[in-house]
Amino acid sequence: MQQYKLTIQTQGRGYTIITQQIEQAIDISSIKVGLLHVFLQHSSASLTINENADPTVREDFKNFEEKLVPRNFPYRHNYEGDDDMPAHIKSSLFGCELTIPISKGHLALGTWQGIYLNEHRDYAHTRRLVLTVSG
Repeated sequence: MQQYKLTIQTQGRGYTIITQQIEQAIDISSIKVGLLHVFLQHSSASLTINENADPTVREDFKNFEEKLVPRNFPYRHNYEGDDDMPAHIKSSLFGCELTIPISKGHLALGTWQGIYLNEHRDYAHTRRLVLTVSG
């Protein structure tokens, strides 16, 4: 088992495909069958796997999440601004971890799948991930 750390700088609210950064941060070339566990160490961002080719998918996600978790709800937790509590809820809805199969030295993602880091805060943040490889 091996563990790696990866730091990603976000640009503010939005969905960024980080598949390539993850692949570059880990060494799985000798693993025939295994798993990659990706854990995001934050409570106002999240991870998901989805369409990696058409950027309008990421824009649709961004627009839908604002409708699903509106800022104008009377949240009590707002110490860091009106994007704070909605970001925590979105993080819980999407989740902060993923497990991806490794097959013949590669991540076994589907043809059109990519790993997203979802930034739910308005401004840029530095996000830390723990990548654990077993196999």
